[in-house]
Amino acid sequence: MFDRSSDLEIIGLDGIPEVRPGDDLVGLITGALERRGLLLQGGEIVVVTHKIVSKAEGRLVRLSEIEPSPFARRLADAWGRDARHVEVILRESARIVRMDRGLIISETRHGFVCANAGVDASNVDGQEVLCLQPIDPDASAARIREGLRARLGITVGVIISDSFGRAWRNGVINVAIGLAGLAPFADYRGHRDPNGYELRASVLAVADELAAAAELVMGKLARRPVAVIRGFQLTGTPGTARDLVMDPTRDLFR
Repeated sequence: MFDRSSDLEIIGLDGIPEVRPGDDLVGLITGALERRGLLLQGGEIVVVTHKIVSKAEGRLVRLSEIEPSPFARRLADAWGRDARHVEVILRESARIVRMDRGLIISETRHGFVCANAGVDASNVDGQEVLCLQPIDPDASAARIREGLRARLGITVGVIISDSFGRAWRNGVINVAIGLAGLAPFADYRGHRDPNGYELRASVLAVADELAAAAELVMGKLARRPVAVIRGFQLTGTPGTARDLVMDPTRDLFR
C-alpha cells in the first residue's frame, strides 16, 4: 500500500483566462490541457487554486456594498485597516481564535483555522473586491472531478488549494481545503520500518503535501492556477479535506 514511485511530475497549465462568476471551470481546464497538448490520464491529480473556484462560484464581495459594524470600525481604527475589510473577515468567521497587531486568526465555517478567515485581496481587484473561500470546497472538488470524468472519460483526484500559515514556522504553504477522489492521509501506524521498529504516530497529510508541491509550479504571480500531478499512486480510502481538520479536543493550541 505504501510503495511510492520514485518519480513525480508536476505540470502547470498556462493559458487559463481571468475567471468570472458563472464560468465553466471544467471547460477552462480541458481547454488549457488541449492547448498544452497534454493528455490527462486516469489516476492523475488535478490541483486547482481556490481563487478560481471562488470566482467561478461568485464568492466575491464588493467593499462598496459592505456596511461595517461598530466593532469592525473600532478594530479598523486601532489597526489602521479598512473597516469594510475587517467586517467581511468577521462575517466569514465562525469563531475568533486570536486578534493581535492587526491580524485576525479565526475559525471558518469549514473548521479551518487561518488568518483573516481566508478572505483574500490578492489576484482580484483588491482595492474594491475581496475573494472568499468556496462555501463547500469538498463539493466543489467533487463537481470538478465529475465534470472531468464526463468530458474526458477518466477518473482523477482533485485538490482545491489555498495558502495557509503554520504554527512555529515562517512563511505560508499551500494546503488542501477541498478534496475528491483521493485519501487525505497515508497512515503508517502499525507498520514496521526497515529496522523492525513499529510506527505508532506516523500519519502523513499527503493531500497537503501534494497541494504544497503543486504550488512550486503554479506560483503566486504566474497566472497558472491549475497543475497536474503525475506519478502519485491513488491508494487508500478517498476522503475529504474536512478530515484534515484536527478535532478541537486534540488541539492543544485552541
